[in-house]
Amino acid sequence: MDSMHLTREEKEEAIRWAEDSSWVEREDYYEDTDYMECVRDIIESPVFQSMDNYMQHGDTTCKAHCIKVSYMGYCICRKMGWEYAEVARAGLLHDLFLYDWHTHAKETGEHFHGYTHPKTALNNAVKYFNLTEKEKDMILRHMWPLTPIPPKSREGMVIIYSDKFCGLIETMARVKRWILFGFGKKSAA
Repeated sequence: MDSMHLTREEKEEAIRWAEDSSWVEREDYYEDTDYMECVRDIIESPVFQSMDNYMQHGDTTCKAHCIKVSYMGYCICRKMGWEYAEVARAGLLHDLFLYDWHTHAKETGEHFHGYTHPKTALNNAVKYFNLTEKEKDMILRHMWPLTPIPPKSREGMVIIYSDKFCGLIETMARVKRWILFGFGKKSAA
């Protein structure tokens, strides 16, 4: 079997994994010593930890989302024999924009977060961390095709895939909970 094909069970497990942030909250990723060797300086930095103050998709924080994207990209690249350390690092930093994008436009008048946040994240990332040119490219290009220039590497495409997969699942998990538990309920206003 081709290493990129997943069984139905593997696909279902990937969806459950992306929906669930409890493994991030428990910091289970610390158990993967190879992963932590790549990213410890970022994960333990106060600026990265501050991403817990911002919501990303649904009820997932920006920090939890970035850890999911990072770890998924890391696992994919390790399985494929590709450069996994740079993907793990870029995945953690791809959304290091450090503001609440849900209120950003109202507060600043800047209405194009989807287009502009990769540059903001990159500027913040280089301010706080030493990055390779490849890591910089992955961060800057992670919103392709919304932004016009694709990443220069296959690892950059893995960041795009992991980001879109995790973002979609995180958003749909919230929608699913709303349908199952909140749809049709009248507010107590």
